[in-house]
Amino acid sequence: MGNATVTRWSRAFVAVGIGFFLGWQVAVAAGLPRVATVPLGVSGFVLHVAFGKAYTLVPSYFARELAVSRAPALHLPFATVGAVGAAAAGAGIGPPIVALLGAGSWFAGCLVFVAAIGWTVRDNPTGRETGTGATDAHRERVDRLANAAVPVVLAYLLVGSSLPLAVEFGRELPAIAPGPATTHLLAAGTAALLVFAVGFRLLPRLLVVSVRPTLVGVVLAAGIAGPALLAVDFRGGPLFRLGGALEAIALVGFAVAAIDLYRRSDRRRVGGRAILAAACCAALIAVLGLLFAFAPAASVPAAAYDAHYRLAVGGFVGLTIVGVSYRFYPPAVASRRGIGDRTARLSVAALVAGLAVEVAGLLVSAPQAVTIGRWLSVLGAALYAAVCWTIFLERAR
Repeated sequence: MGNATVTRWSRAFVAVGIGFFLGWQVAVAAGLPRVATVPLGVSGFVLHVAFGKAYTLVPSYFARELAVSRAPALHLPFATVGAVGAAAAGAGIGPPIVALLGAGSWFAGCLVFVAAIGWTVRDNPTGRETGTGATDAHRERVDRLANAAVPVVLAYLLVGSSLPLAVEFGRELPAIAPGPATTHLLAAGTAALLVFAVGFRLLPRLLVVSVRPTLVGVVLAAGIAGPALLAVDFRGGPLFRLGGALEAIALVGFAVAAIDLYRRSDRRRVGGRAILAAACCAALIAVLGLLFAFAPAASVPAAAYDAHYRLAVGGFVGLTIVGVSYRFYPPAVASRRGIGDRTARLSVAALVAGLAVEVAGLLVSAPQAVTIGRWLSVLGAALYAAVCWTIFLERAR
């Protein structure tokens, strides 16, 4: 009964996250300010899906079962209110208390998540016990390295989620400025690092190919240190540049690993091209990140920051989520007419093409291309939502 409860609410988390993905794409295409769209993309889409899958995957990766099966059900409303509240406050909707309500609700949900996962792995905190089966014994070293990054992900989540609440109470931390620095703790420290950790356990199994432990170690070490340095010295001096370089190493290393896994695999299933495109986005993010870190601030056009943001949330993390989703929830199992592998491929094509057109338009100052690209991404997100929601509804019957 406990496993069924976790599975049901994990799926609900993912379903809500997919709704935020569509809402985020529409909000960006409609021209809402970045301060309003970032919560929809990062907290609403990326972290909702991450929470949902983490509740089922992380305990098994630590050879445990989730200790509090009702935690996802308790967490979901807090997370949803938190993301909506932050987006509404960013858009200037509602009274000032909306920002406080959103920040408080989001932080409360994160406490539930960290407490549930922490209590589950309390006697195996570094993940030395990996739950690796006998047939995957050759993967155990990589599995241990990946597990060791999970406590750091939880730490970034707590710190990054507490800062907006501290700001609402007038208690800003001098070490970390609010705004983009805080966002990087969640986007790079929590979301990207979780993609690295879970990805190195998941992708080799999905693609039936092994990954090199040395590369895994380099990516995780750089991915652990980079976000902290970026946050404490955001747009500053040597620490910011070092953080940018480390994050670039992590992104390029993960991209190389993902492309190599895909190249050596004979599993050409729906979603594989999304993962490949996500790896390419990771490399582009690294290039832009190095530009921000080492080029004079006055020489970097504002559109480059928008491109970086869209490539990170909608490209690297977003397309990874889309690709992996189609492995967990195969479109071919849907019985509804018009929903299947073809629809899934169209969703990936629209998302990749839309992002490519948008980013190119941003970098060459072509507003029409930006608009076309963003609405193509809306189409891709709508098709993705239609496929996943159909499968969820059919499984719930």
